[in-house]
Amino acid sequence: MIRVAVVDDEELVRSGFVVLLGSSPDIEVVGQAGDGAEAWELCRRANPDVVLMDVRMPRMDGLEATRRIIADPRCAGTHVLVLTTFDDDELVHGALRAGASGFLLKDTRPTHLLDAISVVAAGDALLAPSVTRRLIEQFATLPTRPVSRADDGLTDREREVLVAVSRGLSNQEIADTLHMGYGTVKTHVSHLLTKLACRDRAQLVMHAYESGLTVPGSS
Repeated sequence: MIRVAVVDDEELVRSGFVVLLGSSPDIEVVGQAGDGAEAWELCRRANPDVVLMDVRMPRMDGLEATRRIIADPRCAGTHVLVLTTFDDDELVHGALRAGASGFLLKDTRPTHLLDAISVVAAGDALLAPSVTRRLIEQFATLPTRPVSRADDGLTDREREVLVAVSRGLSNQEIADTLHMGYGTVKTHVSHLLTKLACRDRAQLVMHAYESGLTVPGSS
């Protein structure tokens, strides 16, 4: 059973998510919150597996709430899945840096949302290609740093996999592109997480762009 908390400042939106999640036999809604401060308190109290986190909220926004939840030892094991529109949400980039494990658009299909919760609860990151492309567009406006390859401890193959991850490719797509076995790709991704001290796939994307390994607009 996956324990989920729903955070959104619009009660109607929260209620809709609660009804949807309640239709799944594998999900239990353990609480709701209308702003980031309430979300943080809820997570410390209920320790959900996944938090569906809105971004723009009063009192404390989703970015700050995500940062506090991820850093709080009382919330160990809680993963944040951010729900955003991307049309006017400038905080998404910061939420990724704060430790969010995934992003979904608010108009996503119900079945996709349920699947996403399962993915994030299992400890994986959910970065849909369309979302990753939007993040890449944001990175294109930021200055890049020179790559210090001698210090990252990565093999050439691991760097190739990391670049592919940063471009939004799934493990199967990476396997097809780099002519590798699916299991080998999973092993490389696991090694990348360990070597780079990244929480999940989302943070690997951040590392690739912020280190300059991947350059926005490159093929």
